[in-house]
Amino acid sequence: MDKQAVREAVWDAFDEGDQARFPFPPHDRIPNFAGADAAAERLAETEAWDAAATLKATPDAPQLPVRRAALRAGKTVYVAQPRLRDPDPFLRLDPTEIPPDEIDDATTVSGISEYGTPTAPEDVARVDLIVAGSVGVTTDGARIGKGEGYSDLEWAVLRELDAVDDGTTVATTVHELSVLDGPTSTCRRPTPTTCRSTSWSRRSGRSRRRRRTRDRTGSTGTRSTRRSCPRYRSSRNGRRRGGNDSCGPRRED
Repeated sequence: MDKQAVREAVWDAFDEGDQARFPFPPHDRIPNFAGADAAAERLAETEAWDAAATLKATPDAPQLPVRRAALRAGKTVYVAQPRLRDPDPFLRLDPTEIPPDEIDDATTVSGISEYGTPTAPEDVARVDLIVAGSVGVTTDGARIGKGEGYSDLEWAVLRELDAVDDGTTVATTVHELSVLDGPTSTCRRPTPTTCRSTSWSRRSGRSRRRRRTRDRTGSTGTRSTRRSCPRYRSSRNGRRRGGNDSCGPRRED
């Protein structure tokens, strides 16, 4: 079973049951689920959460409780703008700039755009914890997203600038329907870092490390994904001119 078949199986399971939550349908997205609040609470019980001052979180619906909990805990949250098409592709939510009674509004998809400060990759602070959205995960940390490659590209941008590294913890919050019991070969980790998954009913431990795959150019993300990123396009041009600005890892010959 390939990764797309796994995605379809998970989406169908949500669609056929009663665990999916708005937005509908669950297909072609990171599925929102009943128990997302409980999953966020489990994440907040981890040492990685306690130690983190700065998070990068996805704007997906099931991670809304995570974004709210982070701001309420005084943590700075970075969220990538859609498809990284803006020259300042990250939005910074600073808990010192958002009144407590406006946190609920500020962490919605529309609120992030209103309250967030556009930030260039080189101005992103050191990220202590990444919280990704997932279609499927395994209990040892392998992850499948919705297939567009933007989590990989965001990692590559931040890794090039040393805002993250191999010691940065990656976490995801999911429903049990997204926890895969099949062979891990159907999944791929988004980064070569420690990954932790939390669901409404359980929390996994640390995963083993996996080697990250690259395409023949040495970059990450799909070809169409990379072309949509201004930083990637400028970095490719910069390399041809001898520059070293990059939207991802440099090519390793």
